[in-house]
Amino acid sequence: MSFDSVLASADELHKRATRKAVLRLLPVMCAVYFMAYIDRTNVALAKTHLEADVGISAAAFGFGAGIFFISYAFLEVPSNLVMYRVGARRWIARIAVTWGTLSALMMFVQGDLSFYIMRFLLGAAEAGLYPALMYMVTVWFAQSYRATVVGFIYLAPTIALVIGGPMGGALMELDSALGLHGWQWMFLIEGAVTVLIGVLVWFKLPEVPSDARWLSADEARILTERAVGENHDTTTKIRGNLREAFGRPFVIVVSLIYFFNQITNVGIVFNIPAIVEDLDISGSFVIGLLSGSAGIGATIGVLLVPRLFAWYKREASAVGILAAATLVTAVAFMLSTGALARIILIAVSMIFVFGTLPLFWSIAMARMSGLMAAASLAFINTIGLIGGFVGPYLFGLAETATNNPAAGFYVVIIASVIGVALAPVLAHTIRREDAATAPAA
Repeated sequence: MSFDSVLASADELHKRATRKAVLRLLPVMCAVYFMAYIDRTNVALAKTHLEADVGISAAAFGFGAGIFFISYAFLEVPSNLVMYRVGARRWIARIAVTWGTLSALMMFVQGDLSFYIMRFLLGAAEAGLYPALMYMVTVWFAQSYRATVVGFIYLAPTIALVIGGPMGGALMELDSALGLHGWQWMFLIEGAVTVLIGVLVWFKLPEVPSDARWLSADEARILTERAVGENHDTTTKIRGNLREAFGRPFVIVVSLIYFFNQITNVGIVFNIPAIVEDLDISGSFVIGLLSGSAGIGATIGVLLVPRLFAWYKREASAVGILAAATLVTAVAFMLSTGALARIILIAVSMIFVFGTLPLFWSIAMARMSGLMAAASLAFINTIGLIGGFVGPYLFGLAETATNNPAAGFYVVIIASVIGVALAPVLAHTIRREDAATAPAA
């Protein structure tokens, strides 16, 4: 058998194994991330009801919605380091059961303080989930597949945006059943579903390819070889390697880009229902349904954008183009006045905001592995989570100052301008990073 035939056979084996991994892993990974997003953002649907029922103002809501990301960010790196030691399956299952329970307990919120406490605890419980999922991608999938795989994982939150609003709105129509408010039913039922998903993770999510009974030994081997590759990081301790994990210019710049992306992303997501309601639209279900238009845009983004840029080798330039597109859409939103136009422009903006994420994480994961991947990915996500706090808070301040929920799009404009400016800096750090790790001639 010729050398070319051997390579072709190995490529076919890897393709077959990757297809199996996609079909077996991604449904479980998407299910847990779907419920994470539902439980993280369902509070947006309850915003006006919380104000009416327990007196939580727009500014207090913005702070409480954002404080989730403070505890999440604070515990992100420690959580992912524990995940690296105990295994992704155990840790992701623990996260899901804990945060599902706390999400259900949100039904007992009585005022500003209890709202802040429950959102803080919910963030602490969910800390480490997303970087744990990204770490699994580095263990299971070769770099050539990662942007596509991450795009599929991002279908979870985008679909959550599409159906989460109508689903939450429908649950809120249970208002007064058994003496509970509609938002209490929403928190209770969606939290209980998350606990069940955590049990599913425990039984259905293998740690590494060699643990998967549905892979042959050869399939498990080639998945591991091509995912880990020649760049396998053998570092076993963070102590003494802090700069490698957290201080490299590449990691810092990538973290800053994610920070401003998440200001836009989370700021919009947490305020879509209020913006829609301000357009003289009423009814929890209708508001939830129209809010789901943002999820349609986000779904198009994570499916279409990675394919559009598959041939485009200038990674940093692609990120800059998407930031510029977000900027143009945000300006158009602020200049428009019609309800339909504004809803469409929100959906279009989410194409670019969410479409950036598969490319972004592919750029990051291509340049890290092993313990350093677990630490660096968690650090990047930590900085993004701080952006997730800043976004809703700035949106809340803008709404309070103007009495207009749509005023938060001024925040989107500023964040997008900074995102465009960071693109050439990212290109420079990528060149330095790749030069430093390139094998000697």
